[in-house]
Amino acid sequence: MNLVMLAFVVIAQAQLPATPRDVGEVSPSTRQFMQDAATGGTTEVELGRMAANKAASPQVRAFAERMVKDHGAANDELMELAKQKGVSLSTELDPKHQAVVDRLGKLSGPEFDREYMQAMVDDHQADVTKFEREMKAGRDADVKSFAQRTLPTLRQHLELAQETARGTSSTAGRK
Repeated sequence: MNLVMLAFVVIAQAQLPATPRDVGEVSPSTRQFMQDAATGGTTEVELGRMAANKAASPQVRAFAERMVKDHGAANDELMELAKQKGVSLSTELDPKHQAVVDRLGKLSGPEFDREYMQAMVDDHQADVTKFEREMKAGRDADVKSFAQRTLPTLRQHLELAQETARGTSSTAGRK
């Protein structure tokens, strides 16, 4: 009787779809990269929405709108990938990112533009480094592929942020 039950269990398990645990658990470093990317992307969208409303400069507003669009799309892709991998990602901002949102929320005019753009330069420099590291040293092929697909856009964002930041600093003293 036990042999019949065992055979039934083995057959039933063979017919179940593979779970993320069956496919191979996501490493802690990959999970951390995914969470960092989700938090960073959520911050970019939130700050982009704020800047689209608060920015004094049309160039800063245009940059902000691009951040909302591009990071929103990347966030959607990352969330779908996480779901496939059985990884739960928080969309809540961590204290570090929330502090930036809170600080910028208190600013206005050219000061807001200058500080927002500096934050975008800093964030995108860090993002490019993290995505390059994941692309080179990551263990999960799907997550590495996400990093590889996203990296060119992050590099474009960094270049555009640097260019826009130069424009905001050159007009900061003008009235």
